Amino acid sequence: MVKIRLARGGAKKRPFYHIVATDSRHKRDGRYIERLGFFNPVARGQEERLRVELARVDHWIGEGAQMTDRVDVLVGEARKAAA
Repeated sequence: MVKIRLARGGAKKRPFYHIVATDSRHKRDGRYIERLGFFNPVARGQEERLRVELARVDHWIGEGAQMTDRVDVLVGEARKAAA
């Protein structure tokens, strides 16, 4: 099953997450099918906190992908900001 979830990156104590479409059997930070955006929870000042390619997310949802709870909230924020 394809999942849309967060893959952690960044340094120790400075998390940075990529929003990815991946097979649910792969490791959290392992191989992924497509990168759909990013989330920076510690963004300050002019740094961009969230970027999501909503068209690609909709494509994967149409293909049967499931979003994790956290990604669902983030995509909702992105949709609200885009409207």
